[in-house]
Amino acid sequence: MTSILIIDDEVEVGNFLSHLFMSKGYNVTVVNSGKEFNEIDFSHQPFHAAMIDLKLPDANGLVLLKHLKRRQPHCKVIIMTGYSTIKTAVEAMKLGASDYIEKPFDDIDLLEAQVDDLLISNVTSNEQRILDLAINVGLIVGQNETMRQLIQTAYKVAGKNVNVLIEGETGTGKEVLARFIHQASQRSYESFIGVNCGALSESLLESELFGHEKGAFTGATQMRKGLFEIASKGTLFLDEIAEASTSIQVKLLRVLETREFMRLGGERIFRTNTRLLAATNEDLQEAVQQKKFREDLFYRLNVVHLQIPPLRERKEDIPLLMEHFLKRYPGIEITFSDDAVKTMQSYEWPGNIRELSNCITRIVTLADSGHVKITADHLPFTGQRSVTSKKLTASSRSETLGEGMDEHIEKWMDEALCFYSQKEDIDLEEVLAQVKQLESQLGKALILQTLEATHGNRKEAAKRLQISTRKLRYLLNEKVNTE
Repeated sequence: MTSILIIDDEVEVGNFLSHLFMSKGYNVTVVNSGKEFNEIDFSHQPFHAAMIDLKLPDANGLVLLKHLKRRQPHCKVIIMTGYSTIKTAVEAMKLGASDYIEKPFDDIDLLEAQVDDLLISNVTSNEQRILDLAINVGLIVGQNETMRQLIQTAYKVAGKNVNVLIEGETGTGKEVLARFIHQASQRSYESFIGVNCGALSESLLESELFGHEKGAFTGATQMRKGLFEIASKGTLFLDEIAEASTSIQVKLLRVLETREFMRLGGERIFRTNTRLLAATNEDLQEAVQQKKFREDLFYRLNVVHLQIPPLRERKEDIPLLMEHFLKRYPGIEITFSDDAVKTMQSYEWPGNIRELSNCITRIVTLADSGHVKITADHLPFTGQRSVTSKKLTASSRSETLGEGMDEHIEKWMDEALCFYSQKEDIDLEEVLAQVKQLESQLGKALILQTLEATHGNRKEAAKRLQISTRKLRYLLNEKVNTE
């Protein structure tokens, strides 16, 4: 017979749950304290599932969870919690809890369904379902234990209507993880809409999020719905949330607190039920301490916190990621030597998975037709820094930048001398166009080499170049679009 353990200090709750599950044919044991829990002989009394209240007068629910999972690792656990302790409930899920439910129990049918699903679910099939879903959205989990725990937690919280903050370095796949959460949720058939808070000006971002009425500002020739309205039943992903202005932060806080907003230039109040996912490559907690980000908004967004590890901390997954990116190019046979794979694994990857993807694309583009075997000598970063190499000093960075500038200038001078030696008449417009082209090339080279020197840290690179982070992104996007 299926056995369930109920741990709750409220006698009425224990009696209610006991009656509910005994009527379904389950064997139920109820304890009302940590002391009674410690008196259970777990070696002779196996449990298939347990419901643990996080707050007991004489015990911590997390401690009881650890003890139960240590004695009976296959016992599936549901944490019972109030809204104020949801963050703790998420921590419990990281420790092995299968799910959590908020008290008081407003929906008894949901409670029954959670327990029934828990008892009939198979651990192996559930893990396979998670991996299949991840692959479908392009999220490669691999063998890294931190990444596997992250995806398990993300899957567990996906079905809850709570805000999630995703942190991770540039290129680690924050938006892909957000899409995974959306697809694993009950909103998967609704819209998933993302917006980069750092790519738009304050006025444009405000209009994008909340919409505007006709005539709200110059150029507003017609009414436009905002993303909170369009994605009201779906998921809204705010990337680079740390870049949002103070004014936008205030408006976001109001929406999260009241679920209400108004279009720009309008007077009508709209309600939204969108599920909010936010991401940043900065330490938002540090931004709060530096007064760059509102503390109250931070706590509203950070109900569930997910930290994606950088690629250098999951190098065992690099071969699998390489294979995944190569599958994008059917008909092209490319293999990597053992030395090449080791070199790929020893490289730091400051641009993380995005940089690895671009590296594979470059290799495929330059490869000849037929079967090609890539060795370490073919790799563009052979001889450059690796995980164990020392960082560049300020003087060596300067030398590196100087070499890049010399290369572009010398090439341009050679081409210009060759061109003008063959002409008697000089077209001034053509000269100015070539100078402008040189300026663009030098700018691109300087930006890329500064990023190289700062290990992909765009904020630090922008500081060294004495431009804004937004200007840096614009120039990088311009580069991508013109090549």
